[in-house]
Amino acid sequence: MTWTWRLRLRSQTLTCVLCLCRHSSCWQFPFPQKTKTKTKTKTKTKRVLNSDSVDSTLSRCPSDLIALSLFLWSGQRHDQFQDFDRMVPVLRRLTHRYKTVQAIILQLENIGCRFTNPKSFLLLLRIYWRSGMHSMLFDAYHHMEAYGFVPNTFARNLIMDVLFRIRQPYLALRVFQHTHPPNFFTFNIALLHLSKLNDVTHVNYILRLMLRMGYYPNALTFHMLLNAFCNTNALLEAYQLLGLMITLGIKFSVSVWTILIHKYCKLGRLDVATNLLHNMAQTGCSPNVVTYTTLIKAFMESNMVNDAFHLLNIMLSAGQIPDLILCNVLIHCLSKVGRYQDAIRAFLILSEHNIKPDSYTFSSFLSTICLSRMFYLLPELVLACRHTDADLVFCNTLLSSFLKAGLPSLAVGFYNHMIDEGFAPDKYSFAGLLSGLCAAGRIDEAVNVYRGVVMSYCDTDAHIHTVITSELLKAGKYQKASSVFRLAVMKKYPLDNVAYAVGICALLRGGRTQEACTLYDQMKDNGLKPNVHTCNMMLLTFCKEEDLQRMKQMLQEMIDSRIELSDRNFFNLCKFPWRSDTYLSALNLLVEMRDLGLLSAKALHSLSFDRHVEGVQAKYEHYVEANTERNLVLDSSSSEDLSDVPASVC
Repeated sequence: MTWTWRLRLRSQTLTCVLCLCRHSSCWQFPFPQKTKTKTKTKTKTKRVLNSDSVDSTLSRCPSDLIALSLFLWSGQRHDQFQDFDRMVPVLRRLTHRYKTVQAIILQLENIGCRFTNPKSFLLLLRIYWRSGMHSMLFDAYHHMEAYGFVPNTFARNLIMDVLFRIRQPYLALRVFQHTHPPNFFTFNIALLHLSKLNDVTHVNYILRLMLRMGYYPNALTFHMLLNAFCNTNALLEAYQLLGLMITLGIKFSVSVWTILIHKYCKLGRLDVATNLLHNMAQTGCSPNVVTYTTLIKAFMESNMVNDAFHLLNIMLSAGQIPDLILCNVLIHCLSKVGRYQDAIRAFLILSEHNIKPDSYTFSSFLSTICLSRMFYLLPELVLACRHTDADLVFCNTLLSSFLKAGLPSLAVGFYNHMIDEGFAPDKYSFAGLLSGLCAAGRIDEAVNVYRGVVMSYCDTDAHIHTVITSELLKAGKYQKASSVFRLAVMKKYPLDNVAYAVGICALLRGGRTQEACTLYDQMKDNGLKPNVHTCNMMLLTFCKEEDLQRMKQMLQEMIDSRIELSDRNFFNLCKFPWRSDTYLSALNLLVEMRDLGLLSAKALHSLSFDRHVEGVQAKYEHYVEANTERNLVLDSSSSEDLSDVPASVC
């Protein structure tokens, strides 16, 4: 370093020191004053330092190095005036410029800042910890040891906290074991992080060690520990922790009661959860909206709607006002149990209490409209949600609602609007677009879009292949649906058992029974189990073609896989002449299906195996003739089994 640069640094340091000394509101020195009398009175003036003086001086320093050196100098003498947040950008700039802690220390030493006190390193560690510069924190920690200083408990606590934050819990626990002596913060940091990780084993060990050394967790730590025990179903440890809280005189907060109630609701023990609510009120702790929401949701999901409304009335009578989450829970759960009018009233509660609905609220209410078939409410809902920050889930739900309302062109237009607004479509968005194009009669466009999606996304979900095939089936394009699905099989796209079911349905509708059988065998070879739709479709086709051997084989497969026989196939089988040996063996298979519970209540009511075979045949021939709907059973175009497959994926 040249003498001119050293002189410049010294002059800058002197300027800042003088600035610090002459700040009259910060320091009080006995500056000489002119007096009229000849006698000079010497008075002692105590130097006073406050946080404003340090902040003002640091903000006026022309160099980050000088500012950091002054901060370290003042920090060694006055802990109470340390504003670490002010030094975070300073140290960031220095780190960006000099790259390493060693280079920063050398620059500080060049301007006279000596690291002869371990407190300077502790200050550096704390600044790096607050700034989130974890790698530099480790570097400063190692340089502290290189300078001959032994890191104290405070430094080790910072290292352990950072190791937990960067997801290195085992290294953090090693630091914990080598921290001597540990203080309250050592235990508290470890317990808080381990609670977030639900590591109950290490939590128990550290908690016992903490209590043995005379330290006790605070209320926040107790809350985190209880939450971890409940998340891992460690109810015994949770009860022991509650006993410790009672012994220490720590009052149960609303959060603690809510955690316990939520846990028993998840376990299905609503009786225990209700008793906890009563005990909570008896101890003088009033439940809040979160507590009531937890129980109301559990009652709704258990189909105990009246109990849920009773609890809601108790909450309202206690002066509690429903919040957005509770209203969302009510709309969603009431729709699932078919209480659509009550779901609409829950939606209106929001406007009564001036609560702004969110995207989840509108998505739940859209489901209510679709389930109740009250599509006349759809325009009003679209108008109401125009100022809401919509997410992709809501857009996909609205897209599906347009399709269910019989508005495919509007669905396609809304998809284009989604793209214009910057949404990145997912598989449900593409599925809605394909369904809308097919329903609008734009078949070729739908196939082109499908091919574009498959070519653009290598990991196309099986749902996309299922949707395009089922939509082509519903449009009556059996041959095109078969060709699309055969291409998906040939290209080895990811296909599940539902996709295969729709593909087999397309082949059967196109009259390609042998290809359907081949595809059925290929599905089983790929490790996919046929579902109830697939087996009943195949059996229906074999009944139509009177392929007795395949009928018997399919019945046996359904018995082995415990797949229920559809009513239509049952009545078809009962029509045939049971005198032949093949049909008698098929009848025995029906008896076995009855014993295994694979027949519906309607079939069991009609079936009587204690009669002669001739009587059974005569009985069901008369039954089928008496029902015109059943007479169409062998017509694949009117089969409910074939229609259920594409309908099940919508």
